[in-house]
Amino acid sequence: MRPVAVHHVSLNVDDVEAALRFYCDVLGLEARADRPDFPFGGAWLDAGGQQIHLIEGKPPPGLGQHFALLVDDLDGTVTELRDRGVEVSDPKPVGTSRQAFVTDPAGNLVELHQASAASAS
Repeated sequence: MRPVAVHHVSLNVDDVEAALRFYCDVLGLEARADRPDFPFGGAWLDAGGQQIHLIEGKPPPGLGQHFALLVDDLDGTVTELRDRGVEVSDPKPVGTSRQAFVTDPAGNLVELHQASAASAS
């Protein structure tokens, strides 16, 4: 097996509408219109070339699991989110890159990741 990319990440959220507002209005993802009519609530979102699938259900306890959104300007992103009243951790180095963390309304941890110039190319 040789995967070519991550297609999507699924997240359990207890309030789909609150999660949509957070991921679309705050983090800038875009809702997709092609989600099938599943027998449970949810939404599909575009995140660059990948997707986030929101599934209505009980979120698991936070034990460090997360996914990362790649950003070009971590400091600018943190400032923008804080200006909007969103709690964001201070940026910290990780290897040659930098990261900060935010939590969605359901308690899911989201990393904001700025790759170093060497690893971004």
